[in-house]
Amino acid sequence: MLIDTHTHLYVSEFDADRDETILRARQAGIGALLLPCIDEGSIGPMMKLCAHHPDLCYPMMGLHPTELPSDPESTLACMEQLLQDPFHPFVAVGEVGVDLYWDSSRREEQLHAFHTQALWACRYGLPLVVHSRNAHAEITQTLRPLQNQLHGGVFHCFGGTEHEALQLLEFPDFCLGIGGVVTFKKSTLPEVLSRAIPIERVVIETDSPYLAPTPHRGKRNESTYLPLVVQKLAEIYGLSVSEVEAITTRNALRVFKKVAEKFGQSKS
Repeated sequence: MLIDTHTHLYVSEFDADRDETILRARQAGIGALLLPCIDEGSIGPMMKLCAHHPDLCYPMMGLHPTELPSDPESTLACMEQLLQDPFHPFVAVGEVGVDLYWDSSRREEQLHAFHTQALWACRYGLPLVVHSRNAHAEITQTLRPLQNQLHGGVFHCFGGTEHEALQLLEFPDFCLGIGGVVTFKKSTLPEVLSRAIPIERVVIETDSPYLAPTPHRGKRNESTYLPLVVQKLAEIYGLSVSEVEAITTRNALRVFKKVAEKFGQSKS
């Protein structure tokens, strides 16, 4: 079984063939699809998909840094209210973080929203799924004071340097999310992984519909392509495909304990 720890399957790019995409994922051995929230408008489609496939789809709750509305506080209050329900279905706080690649004009607002949501993860005992782009220093500086209060998580779509990887691995119970980028011809990820990142700290993801792996690069990504990431990781670490499947699935269940409970796994 494989776990896609990050897919936006509820977005409009899948409206024409979402059911077929899910069927292909099941046939490819994908046992769980973890759905990060983007903004307030994502909640309805995300929850509808999870209701239709409760054995496969698991929602997160969070506000993406590039999707800050004019009044982030109102949206954040709405989202936290959902987390306050003791029977909420959310398996993580995500996708949250800081993105200064496209626009740094709202840097302080992004930092405030990220810190607020990191506190949710501490308060409600959930893992934190972190988006970081051109913001490594901001991410680490925000999280370090909370390091002993956090409940693990994933640094999503990691693509940094060996030094940055080692800094992120200092956060206990966090894994690095690795997806299609690792298969790109000019990617430096294989070298960084082999030198600095134990496979016990890796989870796999697609970030679909984005970042499809080679040979599908530039096309719509989907969870069916996850075995291509596994195959590349097997080459990097000198392991069999089945070993990488088992290890990364075990890592995901260790991070996402509410998913593990669904699978009858131990919380340890």
